[in-house]
Amino acid sequence: MFRLAAASMVGTAIEFYDFFTYGTAAALVLGPLFFPTVSPLVGTLAAFGTFGVGFIARPLGSMLFGHIGDRRGRRPVLISSLLLTGIATVAVGLVPTYDRIGVAAPLLLLVLRFLQGLGLGGEWGGAVLLTTEHAPPHRRVLWSSFPQAGPSVGFLLANGITLALSATLTDAQFLSWGWRVPFWAAGILAGAGLLLRSRLAETPDFRALAADGTRASLPLAEVFRSHWRLVLLTAGGLSIGYSVFYTVTTWSLAYGTEQLGIDRTMMLGCIMVAIAVSGVATPLVGLVGDRFGRRPLCLAGCTAVALWTFPLVGLLHTGRPALMLLGFVVAMLAFATAFAVVGAYLPELYEARVRCTGAAVGYNLAGVLGGAITPLVATATARGDGPPWGVAVYLTGIALLSLSCFLMLPETRPATAAPTATDPAPA
Repeated sequence: MFRLAAASMVGTAIEFYDFFTYGTAAALVLGPLFFPTVSPLVGTLAAFGTFGVGFIARPLGSMLFGHIGDRRGRRPVLISSLLLTGIATVAVGLVPTYDRIGVAAPLLLLVLRFLQGLGLGGEWGGAVLLTTEHAPPHRRVLWSSFPQAGPSVGFLLANGITLALSATLTDAQFLSWGWRVPFWAAGILAGAGLLLRSRLAETPDFRALAADGTRASLPLAEVFRSHWRLVLLTAGGLSIGYSVFYTVTTWSLAYGTEQLGIDRTMMLGCIMVAIAVSGVATPLVGLVGDRFGRRPLCLAGCTAVALWTFPLVGLLHTGRPALMLLGFVVAMLAFATAFAVVGAYLPELYEARVRCTGAAVGYNLAGVLGGAITPLVATATARGDGPPWGVAVYLTGIALLSLSCFLMLPETRPATAAPTATDPAPA
């Protein structure tokens, strides 16, 4: 079981590395390089607009790859989604800037970002089902928390490379070619991930569906006909996780470097420490989720975010590294409290025949609500010399929306809280 969970986490980390590399570049360099004819603020908004296209593509990817996962198996999703995302990411690093090819440059970014999102939209469903459908019921959250920790690993890898380049290159070198290096590195990582995933076995639940002929003929139609309420509630519930994550990792990076004048190396360092803390906390929260249930932790995470948004914004505005770090760490722990359990929670809400489609569509629709819109709203409201309290108001509203959605969802924790004689032993 550990080998499967580790393989799932590695693959998810690679795919999210691809996605986060673009987010960091959008915050630091894409505005002046691809939208130089507008003001810095409008350029940042435009760069975040191309960033948001990836989130809009993710639900479409979840529909496409969810169909494959429910009809052909979870394993083909893991391989094809990683291949698509890897190719699109490497291609971003090859796009000429605006001064070379004009308006074609941002248009190419939009297309490639769309393909990135399409691939990532299929990744999450395949990765969590690989672990959830293999795991014993009493440890389902723990094992499914490994792919949930993958985004943290991917973020640290993406920003670690960016941080190293930022610290060793001059500003001119970084703007000229240094920002492209993380995109090129995605090709090596994707190759390693494909090699690892090619050795994975199909899940027991899908093998059972294939054997008895009960696979859904049109999974997406069945999901929207019979489970539309679940899709909307899970999308609303998970939107706060995306909002917090991208407020900390993307918007705050742009705000700190552009409006507060903080060195980008310092900002990246503070953010990376917070992400590392949340990554370590994720499997620990998974153990708690197996013990006390999924829904209580989602409610606790939403409540913590609602209480922390105003302190987060105030601490960020000080520009003092220690205080910014405190704000980021607490916010990311609140994020981990809710998101560590959803790798088990969402699949458990759906029957196996439509599980890949239903869980993935709800998860990725939340990305549109929380991930695509948040950097745009935060950048637009963070004007003037005072703390950007509008960002805190926005995050608080999203937290309350998510809290309301989770209150309307059922608990899915299995009645058996201890291993039985029939539970498979971890491999």
